[in-house]
Amino acid sequence: MASGTAHGNVGLRSERGPILLSLMLATALVALESTILATAVPTIVAELGGFTQFPWLFSSYLLTQAVLVPVYGKLSDVFGRKPVLLFGIAVFALGSLLCALAWSMPALIAFRAAQGIGAGAVLPMAQTIAGDIYTVAERAKAQGYIASVWGMSSVVGPAIGGIFSDFVSWRWIFWVNLPLCALAAWVLIRSFDETQAEDRPERSRIDWAGATALALAAGLLILGLLEGGQAWSWVSVPSVAIFTSALVLFAVFGLVERRAADPILPMWVFTRQVLLSTSAVATLVGAVVMGLTSYVPAFVQGALGTTALVAGFTLATLTLGWPVAASQSGRLYLRLGFRATALIGAVPAISGAVLLTRLDVHSQIWHVAACCLLIGLGMGLIASPSLIAAQASVGWSERGVATGANAFARGLGSAVGVAVFGALANAAAAGTDTPDAGRVAASIDPVFTAVLVATLTLAVAASTIPRRPASAG
Repeated sequence: MASGTAHGNVGLRSERGPILLSLMLATALVALESTILATAVPTIVAELGGFTQFPWLFSSYLLTQAVLVPVYGKLSDVFGRKPVLLFGIAVFALGSLLCALAWSMPALIAFRAAQGIGAGAVLPMAQTIAGDIYTVAERAKAQGYIASVWGMSSVVGPAIGGIFSDFVSWRWIFWVNLPLCALAAWVLIRSFDETQAEDRPERSRIDWAGATALALAAGLLILGLLEGGQAWSWVSVPSVAIFTSALVLFAVFGLVERRAADPILPMWVFTRQVLLSTSAVATLVGAVVMGLTSYVPAFVQGALGTTALVAGFTLATLTLGWPVAASQSGRLYLRLGFRATALIGAVPAISGAVLLTRLDVHSQIWHVAACCLLIGLGMGLIASPSLIAAQASVGWSERGVATGANAFARGLGSAVGVAVFGALANAAAAGTDTPDAGRVAASIDPVFTAVLVATLTLAVAASTIPRRPASAG
């Protein structure tokens, strides 16, 4: 197994550069898929129909991606990161192939769910491998490289999606994934030799009962949050049935895990302070990011009267500032500790969120971009160090679970954010069929206020991270 022994030697031209490149390529698959489809939806609906069903193109992908993350984390601690990541890439490629061949909207939705099954393994495994091969001092730069992929994808994804749908075919959005998957897998196979994990546990019987209960419970919970208030009322029979079933399955999961010899999500995840704190941070990061990515473009287009392309570039400042701050966060947490670094990051994040609440129809585009840039810089100093703190507190045999729990918390936060922000925006826009710029701004203003509240709560959660968690690797 490659080891992070060359202190400070982080980059694509270093000895571990090919591994880092493969992780970035794998991450690009998930990152592009999160942005490239949005601009192609009108073209897809025109060919396949199913206008009322198209939101499920996003929900089905996010749902299957989120619920399987903890399962993949545990499997990687037993079987290794490489086979789990390769499996994820293969399933993602298969899902992409099926999406490219889809003949109807229901079929495309089902195949997007298959893509999500593969995507659920890619991002947490990329982050876990980075935690394996780089030292604590090096991980900030490595995670910055991986985070930069999201920044690039936020800029080029919508443009590529529009170009394919306008000039070739929307199906090329999925065809293009196949060579990218092949390249990522080939580079990973050639460059990453995972053979010497000294503290890898002996392979035991997989807790499939726990994995199934967890996936079903989490799936129902996230489904209820994503579709509540949209596909059905919050107090309707479907909503009550879904949330009740989720609670019952979580209870079943708890009983199964207490009896399992090697539980899929060990109880120590819920008893260690550093993991609880960093998971809380990840949940709030997911909510804040979802609020911005969902409503900043709507504000820029609807309230300021710009195009979708301008709105995309405005939001891109969020994901451009993030990797810059993340790559430099190592200098701070090595000197000051993880908690202090996250609290320093809270300053620009809160400042950006405060300025966000001051926007109105008379604001300039650069005002919105500046808000996103500040929040992105703050998130880079909060999200990456908190993830590294979680990884540093455990050894190799537990790092997959710790990273998976962090990624799952962020996905859950995104789902909660969709539900809360959507409810606020819908309530503010009630009775408005054809909103003008002023009404659009008024309906989104409560969302920006909620983002500020979430950012303030994020600072509180960051303050509970141990200053320097006991390092296990």
